[in-house]
Amino acid sequence: MTETEQWARDMFGGAELGDSRRTARLVNIAARAAENPSGKLSEVFTSARELDAAYDFVERDQTSVERLERSVGRATAAKSKGQSYVFVPVDGSSVNLVDGTDAKGFGSIGTITAGAQGLKVMSALAIGADGIPIGPLAQTWWSRPKVPKRSAKQKSKDRRNKKPEQKETRFWKQTIEASVERLDEVGVRGWFQLDREADAWPTLLALATSGHLFTVRSAWDRLVQSAGHDKQYLRALMAKSKPMGFYELDVPGNASRSARRARMVMHAAQVTLHLRDKLTGKSHPLIVNVVWVHEQGTTPSGEKPLDWMLLTNAPIDTVDAARAVVLGYSVRWRIEEFHKTWKSGGCKVELTQLRSRNAVIRWAIILAVVATRIERLKRLGRGESERPATDELTLIEIQVLIALKRVQKKRTESVPDGIPTMGQAMRWIADLGGYTGKSSGGPPGSITIGRGLKRLQHGVEAVHALREARR
Repeated sequence: MTETEQWARDMFGGAELGDSRRTARLVNIAARAAENPSGKLSEVFTSARELDAAYDFVERDQTSVERLERSVGRATAAKSKGQSYVFVPVDGSSVNLVDGTDAKGFGSIGTITAGAQGLKVMSALAIGADGIPIGPLAQTWWSRPKVPKRSAKQKSKDRRNKKPEQKETRFWKQTIEASVERLDEVGVRGWFQLDREADAWPTLLALATSGHLFTVRSAWDRLVQSAGHDKQYLRALMAKSKPMGFYELDVPGNASRSARRARMVMHAAQVTLHLRDKLTGKSHPLIVNVVWVHEQGTTPSGEKPLDWMLLTNAPIDTVDAARAVVLGYSVRWRIEEFHKTWKSGGCKVELTQLRSRNAVIRWAIILAVVATRIERLKRLGRGESERPATDELTLIEIQVLIALKRVQKKRTESVPDGIPTMGQAMRWIADLGGYTGKSSGGPPGSITIGRGLKRLQHGVEAVHALREARR
């Protein structure tokens, strides 16, 4: 078995789809997608027989979307077993899809004036305490109903008149609850990491009662309960608190931000938030710890200072504990990288032209697992670079990789005969995918690694074919 075939069996072999032959077909489809990732089935499968089988699997409703999603989440949880905890970033996204007939069951995404169609999805990933992606833990899919254009005032009024179970906030709650159920099955504690969009009272209460850790970036200057009669708000309260510590942060530059070494100030306190359901007026007090880090004295002119107000139930009684909350929240960015790899990077899920909503979701779930595998390999090449490559690649894949690298290497490079490290192997795979080093603008990314994996697997297939012909 190649590494990709073993990986596909680990992630999909336990899927209970009503027929063991269906599960075996799923494992084969996933392995081929990992070897040759693409949003179009016709670009993944070179064999007409395998292509027909793949279309049959994703387009026929014999395979339950719910069972497929649940099997992936449970497999990810099983691979998390043994860790003291896993980070669980959760975030929503849109999958932009083509529907010329307006009959595929897609909904509106983006602005009404843009007229884009597709599906909405809320994803939760399991990330090891070492920052290495493990896999998708849960996904919740839905289609937005098509509504007439409304004014901002009317939109606000409509939102206020909806119950929590009618708002899209419910999908945060559903994804969190599914993740909790799967982690509880294997006895692993999650540390949920959510951005400002999740700062809503139903989501905060769901996290607080989950039995797991959470960190949510505050979006609102919330009212906090106090002994006095005057109203007190979170930011004013935290500004009065004594700084807990200072540290420096290297900030990379981008189109809207200057690269710099920022001086960060850290405050921490425990407060009781006054959460209120605006529809019923009911109050929900919630005790949380707050870690506030903000930039001081190093912000370039014309730019906003870095500023994170983090709500958490993790301990904050020491500087190291509070700093761990900040570092944990920084892992949330892994889900943004996953979205890029899944949608526009190596997997290009938005290129699919399948004919129904459920067919798209089945294929997208498979590609979501492939995308986390690419992200995992990328991170292993950076953060666990001294591990032997045999931890993630089979011997035949390593042999083919060495042979291909020797053909492509520069004059000044030497390629050893022994087992390379993960750092070396990922760099060589990226080289096969067109990585040019410093001129590429940074370390190897998911796109070059994805292209390199394709070339590597084509070489492995050729070697297997030659061996079979000799036999």
